[in-house]
Amino acid sequence: MLELSENVYNKKTGREEPKFKLWRSAGLLITYKCNCKCEFCYYNCSPEKNGLMSAETFINSWKGLKNLAGETAKIHITGGEPFLYFDYMCELIEQAKKEGLWPVDMIETNGFWADNEKNIKQRLQKLTELGMNRLKISCDPFHQEYVDIELVRRLAKAAYELLGPKRVLVRWQKYLDNPASFENLTVKQREAIFISSIKDYPSRFTGRAAGRLAELLANKPIEKIQTANCHQAFLDSKGIHIDPYGNIFSGTCSGIIIGNVTREPLEKIWREFTSSKNKIIETLFNHGPAGLLKEAESLGYEKKKSYAGKCHLCTDIRQFFFYKTMYKETIGPVECYS
Repeated sequence: MLELSENVYNKKTGREEPKFKLWRSAGLLITYKCNCKCEFCYYNCSPEKNGLMSAETFINSWKGLKNLAGETAKIHITGGEPFLYFDYMCELIEQAKKEGLWPVDMIETNGFWADNEKNIKQRLQKLTELGMNRLKISCDPFHQEYVDIELVRRLAKAAYELLGPKRVLVRWQKYLDNPASFENLTVKQREAIFISSIKDYPSRFTGRAAGRLAELLANKPIEKIQTANCHQAFLDSKGIHIDPYGNIFSGTCSGIIIGNVTREPLEKIWREFTSSKNKIIETLFNHGPAGLLKEAESLGYEKKKSYAGKCHLCTDIRQFFFYKTMYKETIGPVECYS
């Protein structure tokens, strides 16, 4: 386990100044492919997307986090929809177990595969044998556009019985008890359901969420968010996500690459991470996304009358830079922007 003082940024800060936190959890996105195309998806996943994390990237990411955080390290498997590749996912976990990296803390799913109780029981028993601590079931109006709620109910019921309530997390229970129905709804009615859900459970407007959904909720003029920087967001993030290609994202800041585990060990990336790593990260750290406006506008970016928040502004400008093929070392991969 590393010490905070080993990070290059922390070495330069005073004793009382906030430090760049140690990464203690990592979400491994084993694929961008998903059976859903949710309006709020941070990572812009869809049935058309691809990418499948190699065993080497999976193991090296896990080992790196263990080297960083020791026994407090927690890995969860996500996507995309990891159950699209269930057998492969099990192979990855089995290999991690052989490497002394077992168990995995949590595996996420939207439950699309829960078509019969036998299948559910077999898969949950397999994951239990592999050491999975918790199953996280995504349940909200965005997923229920694509996944029959009866499949989710069947999975949740079986999981509670087989794993016990402490090992099952339904996000969100409210929508499992009272699901949204999209049958015969107009576009406006569907949008009203989405708006209500975001107000109940706020989310960041990154990835696809920065598109139509953010536009529906845009009520902040640029003056209200132009002073908001990302200083604390970077410093306080104790979790990261690593995509199928080894790209590292801080927290849920999808599409802002802060390193890649296929090129350097995770612990080395953490040691050397600093706000001055590159122009985009330095600007966001000190000035927030509004700091990117001047350059973007000089290249033709037209700012909106209002935004849903600073993450909406950030993603919108990064999307503009992406189409201009700028800052490719930081703004990527393509899956997050198209």
